[in-house]
Amino acid sequence: MPTPPPPDAAHALTLGPDAFLAGCRADVERARAAAAALRAAPAAGPRPTQPTLAAFDAVFSPLAEAGARAGLARSVHPDAAVRQAAEQAEQEVAALATELSLDRPLYEVLAGLDPAGADEVSRFFLEKALRDFRRAGVDRDDATRATIQALQEELVRIGQAFSRNIKDDRRTLRLRPEALDGLPEDWRRTHPPGDDGLVEVSTDPADYVPFMTYARSEEARAALWTLSRQRAYPVNIEVLAALLSKRAELARLLGWPSWAAFATADKMIGSAEAAAGFIEKIAALSGARMEAEYAQLLERKRRDTPGAGRVEPWDSAFLQERIKAEQHGFEAQSVRPWFEYRRVIDGVLAVTGALFGLTWRRVEGAPTWHTSVETWDVLDAGHVLGRIHLDMHPRPGKYQHFAQFPLANGQLGVRRPEGVLVCNFPEPRPGAPALLEHGEVKTLFHEFGHLLHHLLGGRTRYAAHAGVATEWDFVEAPSQLLEEWTWDAGVLGRFARHVETGAPIPAELVARMRAADEYGKGLMVRQQMFYAAVSLELHRREPGGLDPGALTDQLMARYTPFRPVPGTHFHLAFGHLDGYSAIYYTYMWSLVIAKDLLTPFREAGLMDAATARRYRAAILEPGGSRPAAALVEAFLGRPTRFDAYRAWLEQG
Repeated sequence: MPTPPPPDAAHALTLGPDAFLAGCRADVERARAAAAALRAAPAAGPRPTQPTLAAFDAVFSPLAEAGARAGLARSVHPDAAVRQAAEQAEQEVAALATELSLDRPLYEVLAGLDPAGADEVSRFFLEKALRDFRRAGVDRDDATRATIQALQEELVRIGQAFSRNIKDDRRTLRLRPEALDGLPEDWRRTHPPGDDGLVEVSTDPADYVPFMTYARSEEARAALWTLSRQRAYPVNIEVLAALLSKRAELARLLGWPSWAAFATADKMIGSAEAAAGFIEKIAALSGARMEAEYAQLLERKRRDTPGAGRVEPWDSAFLQERIKAEQHGFEAQSVRPWFEYRRVIDGVLAVTGALFGLTWRRVEGAPTWHTSVETWDVLDAGHVLGRIHLDMHPRPGKYQHFAQFPLANGQLGVRRPEGVLVCNFPEPRPGAPALLEHGEVKTLFHEFGHLLHHLLGGRTRYAAHAGVATEWDFVEAPSQLLEEWTWDAGVLGRFARHVETGAPIPAELVARMRAADEYGKGLMVRQQMFYAAVSLELHRREPGGLDPGALTDQLMARYTPFRPVPGTHFHLAFGHLDGYSAIYYTYMWSLVIAKDLLTPFREAGLMDAATARRYRAAILEPGGSRPAAALVEAFLGRPTRFDAYRAWLEQG
């Protein structure tokens, strides 16, 4: 097996727009040439199955590499010209990918292979490839295939516009300093008044989340909440209408009644009806808890506002925080001094290294797209397994939330994986260390779970199976599982040290934090079901005559206890409608699996290396080379069950 070269995919993001686009186009041409070679008839006899599959894999691998670089650059590059070039590259990559997915001679090469005698991984690869060809419409007539290709290319452009309009619409309020009453002192120090005496607060998560949690001024919270839900309005009205219409048109061409039906058919859940049933099941299970928690919110609000008739959505996080402080003796601000940003980064590296037998080594002077980006090599048994880049702080033009992006997909003997964490945590400043909420620590571990999956699943035989390549409704399970480590006092004690004294976080404080976290679970689950229902129903309904805003309001009233607010447009800034389209339900579906995957760790201990290595081998390393259900059964020794999730939902 040849030794792959050192990881250096980030170098492409240091180039100017023309060179960046040229590099992506070179990969597109490599893919085109590999496809031409594969179509050529063999000299004699039937094609050998596994070498032919390897050649087929080599057709799509360069497209995946170019697409990964372009997707990252579009989301994080500080130069608008490079972001624009990356959008163009994504369109060209998607165009060829669609063209190849509709290439009948290429399909016939695979359809003519004999799976008998091939190993299990190769048979699964062949089965999925043939299924995906058929789902793409390869068996339609020439005119229909041409229409499908045009629709697919148009959908890429529309989706890019939808996401760009959200990313670029950063809104701000200017408030009097007293409107910041209740916010942590370290947060206030980073938001000094301007020359006009006012403080600027933005809709960026680093501002928005603490403000909605701690600001005592209901008027200010309402203003920021409303402003956040006006992003991408009105520009995304027509963009979303086109996105829904074109997806529905494509689904019908492919023989499906709706985009939701098409999007769910190749997932673990199997159908749009099953997805809708799952949403209703979870909503029913959490309904009584949500109502009881809402009643507590209203009771608490009436202490401040006698005679209040309802709780508004901008009240929820603030009132939940007050209830946790008063009834459970815990305030989220109280743990911030133990979660200094640098220590938390070092902590996630140390914890995952101990669990999975990895060593993290900082790479100084590595090429990156911004001076704030850190680069680390990950070593496994002393050998470089891959590389990660940490792009952790907000800046103009950057993706505004938290995600793991692939930069290079690993393949055994060919390429080492490279992955990127894209986050928006507060940035440390001289004399002002950045302190995180526990929720932000949990978010970091969550996204790091995706990164580990990408890295440890990056030594598969076929590039198509590398990393996070499982069914989409399993993708979140490994990352949701890793969140559990942030609730354990022993784990937190390894890195959560007081910013001033260096003392480890007290176990009793962690216990109070865990007890307080039980409150609000019903509200959170029903809010997630609202998001899932919006995602599914916008794609399950006939788009002609559909009013997405009215439907979103109806679903908000159905699944949450809060009233829709006139003048807000949540659906226009719901970024998951681009990437996830109809399948936001996958977050809760994956959580059901994650709670079950936790059971062996609960029995052996969260830091039990043997269990972690077994999990690594069964779940993470195979990537997408087996069905997700088979991965789960290999680790648990049985199919997944609902029991652990139900117990979690009912706990407390």
